[in-house]
Amino acid sequence: MFTFIHCCVWARKANMDCLGLFILLMLHFFQWTTAPAAEEVTWTYAGLVGQSEWSQYFPDCGGNSQSPVDVVTTLTKYDPGLIPLTPLGYSQHGNKPFTMYNNGHTAVIELPDWMGIGGLPWLFTAVQMHLHWGSGGPSDGGSEHTINGLSADAELHVVHYNSELYPNMSTAMTQSDGLAVLGILIVTGEETNPAFNNILNYLSRIRHADQKVFIPAFDIQSLLPKDLGRYYRYNGSLTTPPCYQSVMWTLFNERVQISKAQLLRMETILYSSKAKDPYRMLLQDNYRVTQPLNHRVAFASFSAESGKELSSGEVTAIVIGVMCGCVGLAVIVRFIVKTIRFFTLLHRESVVVNSSTSSWDVLPSNRPASMSRMKEPEKAKEKKQDMALNPTSEAEKKEEPSPSPETEPN
Repeated sequence: MFTFIHCCVWARKANMDCLGLFILLMLHFFQWTTAPAAEEVTWTYAGLVGQSEWSQYFPDCGGNSQSPVDVVTTLTKYDPGLIPLTPLGYSQHGNKPFTMYNNGHTAVIELPDWMGIGGLPWLFTAVQMHLHWGSGGPSDGGSEHTINGLSADAELHVVHYNSELYPNMSTAMTQSDGLAVLGILIVTGEETNPAFNNILNYLSRIRHADQKVFIPAFDIQSLLPKDLGRYYRYNGSLTTPPCYQSVMWTLFNERVQISKAQLLRMETILYSSKAKDPYRMLLQDNYRVTQPLNHRVAFASFSAESGKELSSGEVTAIVIGVMCGCVGLAVIVRFIVKTIRFFTLLHRESVVVNSSTSSWDVLPSNRPASMSRMKEPEKAKEKKQDMALNPTSEAEKKEEPSPSPETEPN
């Protein structure tokens, strides 16, 4: 009241009546009471304060460098300066348990400050990690980032802040070079991933929002893909309000696999509602849709030839081509084998014939007569014919006496 009287005195000096000033103050009062601070807004992924309304309460959510994005591999730029990342202290979890809690949007696991990541322009210290998932089971989406328009079933984020330049997470998250987040795409298969059971086995203890539990410490690196050298890099934002555009994103090319049962547990066990609420709301589809890349460029740590993503049609064509190639190779091998067998048999037959021919020298009684010997009976036959035609001359020859020794002249 005292303030209002002083305002009236000031208004008279300014040639303004008290009624007009009162109305002006009331308008400001209603504006203050009807426009809550961003920190007081309870945002959701769908509903009154869903994704499409985030920018009304959190201006950065309408910025030009938002996350997540769809990484189109043909539009990425190879950067040979992107070296493999090095987890620091991820496996040295110690004996102190981790804290995990349900914040109404996801399950968050706090990480000790001795964990960090190397291979970046500055040293980044680990803060926490959390998950994003869908609601329809395998092959129905759930990841925030996509590659060539294809979603994974879930996504793990490991959040770090720039501890070289800033004292803590709160300060760093508002700076353009303040955060570094690892994105790990999760797909489903038949085999169970034991590393993720370190998280999933304890979700039942934080089913409702604001619940917290201590879980045994475990090797965080076991959650990451094996290949930390193939990834995509771009500058973006937090994927939840306040959507600060302060994140250096690293999205690994290699997916991590969990079982279908593990994914089902992730999608159906948590509630976004509190335990005291009269209704229960399953915590599902807690992923933001992809945002325009705008002026940004996504870089790749590997060349397009070695890291090309193939579509299902291309994969099918390759499989069919390989099968046809195998059939053709089998036909060629079969032909070669048959050819070798044919010439082998032919060689064996020629050896047998040669050995049979040489056996005539050993067995003369079975050896056919030579041409010269074959002519001798023919000559004898001709001689007999001549004798039959000239019997007298032969007889005369027989009757002629042989000269005696007496008639022989001296």
